[in-house]
Amino acid sequence: MKPKTNDTETTTLFQTLGRLGPFVKPYSGRLFGGFLSALAAGIVSLAIPQVMGELVNNVLHPGTPVSALWWVTAVVAVLGVLEAVFIYLRRVFVITPASLLEAEMRIGLFKHLQQLPVSFHDKWASGQLLSRSMGDLSHTRRWLAFGAIMFVVSGVTIVVGLVVMFSSSWILGLVYLVGAIPIMIRSFYFRNRFRRVSRLSQDQAGDLATNVEESVQGIRVLKAFGRGQEALDDFEARAMDLRETEITKAKTIASFLAVIVSVPELVLGIGLILGTWLVVQGELTVGGLVAFFATAAVLARPVENVGMLLGMTFATKTALDRYFDVFDATNTIVSPAAITASTGTSTASTATTSADSATAASDNPQLGEADRGTEAAASSLELENVTFAFADAPDAPILRSVDLSLRPGETMALVGPTGSGKSALCELIPRLYDVTGGRVLLDGVDVRELPLDTVRSRVAIAFEDSILFSSTVRDNVLLGAPARTDEALEEALNVAEAHFAKELPEGVDTMIGEQGLSLSGGQRQRLSLARTIAAKPSVLVLDDPLSALDVRTEEQVTENLRAALEGTTTLIVAHRPSTVVLADRVALLQDGTIQDVGTHEELLARSAAYRDVISSFEEAPTMEEIL
Repeated sequence: MKPKTNDTETTTLFQTLGRLGPFVKPYSGRLFGGFLSALAAGIVSLAIPQVMGELVNNVLHPGTPVSALWWVTAVVAVLGVLEAVFIYLRRVFVITPASLLEAEMRIGLFKHLQQLPVSFHDKWASGQLLSRSMGDLSHTRRWLAFGAIMFVVSGVTIVVGLVVMFSSSWILGLVYLVGAIPIMIRSFYFRNRFRRVSRLSQDQAGDLATNVEESVQGIRVLKAFGRGQEALDDFEARAMDLRETEITKAKTIASFLAVIVSVPELVLGIGLILGTWLVVQGELTVGGLVAFFATAAVLARPVENVGMLLGMTFATKTALDRYFDVFDATNTIVSPAAITASTGTSTASTATTSADSATAASDNPQLGEADRGTEAAASSLELENVTFAFADAPDAPILRSVDLSLRPGETMALVGPTGSGKSALCELIPRLYDVTGGRVLLDGVDVRELPLDTVRSRVAIAFEDSILFSSTVRDNVLLGAPARTDEALEEALNVAEAHFAKELPEGVDTMIGEQGLSLSGGQRQRLSLARTIAAKPSVLVLDDPLSALDVRTEEQVTENLRAALEGTTTLIVAHRPSTVVLADRVALLQDGTIQDVGTHEELLARSAAYRDVISSFEEAPTMEEIL
């Protein structure tokens, strides 16, 4: 699904750049120093033509002593050295704060992405997020360190240069100024066209990054089905679209540069004819004419740079608009204190909410234990009249009026046909999604009234798809463990029958690569299960945790889980009869509602729907059973 983004036409250039204010403020002193250094370099460069004018008018005459020429040469040399020093200082002043600002904005974006709900990530392609956190922010840094300062300095230099030109000859200065009119008109059209094509280019680059990421992650599928050429054709089509957009962008800049370079040159040609006439008429000295054209030569670079810097500025606006598309996304799943703060409630109200939460925690002491890093006691879990629908389909609820209660320490299996809402129900418990209606209660307290850290330290979940990170086995298994000890690691690996980890090249300190794709599906699932067990939660949610295991390994893991889950409140999504055996009770979820709850034997006896579900995933007999 393509994410909804802000239209860049709705914000002006200054509104977008103004949002950089809070980020720039801590470094404003050094950035201003860089601006002053660049401005000083520009002013010094304008002083050199005036010295040249004095040289022509007062020094280059018969009988003038050679020492006077040396003095003028020395002044020009000193001015040149000063210009170089100021350019060096500009770089010294701006490079560090610009890179620090880029890092802070990138870290801030990543932090915000971590806090945003799963529903946000369901809609956004990873390549789009990657391009915003990398390419867009790198572009912003370059603009801040160079483009912004030089754009202002070039403008000031041009204004000062015009003043100097007018002081030499107001007629020639006026002619040069008139040449700015077609440039201003062309700038208006350039601005509108360039920011549209710039936004398209950056969005296409994000889509291309997504395409690369998906192809790399799915390389096994592409190879297995012989679809590498199709993937290449798709990538080539996207790459060519981006190429065409980049060419359009380059042509847009080139056409603008053609105007701002050719018009001043044409004006200078007219000025040369007019200036010569003024000298002949005695209304302008030869030195004044030389100073005018030397000043025009100095202004040539700032004038040419304006086009490039203007394009860079509009591209930066697009980059910032894309950055704030994500940064402005609302986090709908937050802790109670954050909800109070975001609604602007009074301090007293916030204190009341905090007091209520503290009262709930004191009434249920185990709710606060996770923050102290201790092993959690079993909690009760209750779903009370729960309804849930995804945000993009509010009229098609996945779950409707679900009532389910788990006693502390109880293990309950959740069974149902495909698409009945089992995974969605599991994800409501740790607040990966929030209920649309009803409540999820942990020890009698609505999870929305508890701090998120408390909820997610009390509830651990193992997903059907095993997600591993590009790190060591140790780091993956102990990711959520209250105590990251060798004993906790050993216990979790033993329960999950993940002994293979010790046989890897570097044992549990072996890097397992991105997504853990160097491991088999069963190995990844066992490490994912070990990670959940190591978290020592009070509520354990297992979404079909044994689906990738062979029969023998599953039997051993099932036996281990039976002992490990004693005293832990556990909800297991079951697709195998062997998993159902783990449970004290079984809940049948069908058509988004809980149809029946009871022991396996009770449901077999009284529920035809349950018998249908169980029969649909009866396992084939093993060879030992056949023989």
